[in-house]
Amino acid sequence: MKIRTVAVFLLLWGLSGYAPVSTFGAEAPRIEMDAFKARLGQSDVIVIDVRAATDWLITREKIKGAVRENPKDFDKWYERYPKGKTIVLYCA
Repeated sequence: MKIRTVAVFLLLWGLSGYAPVSTFGAEAPRIEMDAFKARLGQSDVIVIDVRAATDWLITREKIKGAVRENPKDFDKWYERYPKGKTIVLYCA
C-alpha cells in the first residue's frame, strides 16, 4: 500500500488523559513516517483519519484499519477510544 506523505500526530492519550481539542494543537508530538509504519497493526495503536470528508471519499489512498472521524465532532467521538491506547490522528 502506498502511503503518501501525511502529517501524522501521535497523541498519547494514555499519558495525558482526555483534554479539549485546543489543548493538543501545536503541542501534539509528531511521529516520523518510518516509525509510524513500524507501529501499524500493533494492538495498542488506533489510527484515526481526520481528513475532510470529501478528501477521504475521493482518495483511494487509505491506511488499512484506520477509522474515519470528523475532527469538528471531536467532542462526540473522543471518549469512544480507550485512554490506554496510542492514538494516531492523521490528515493530509
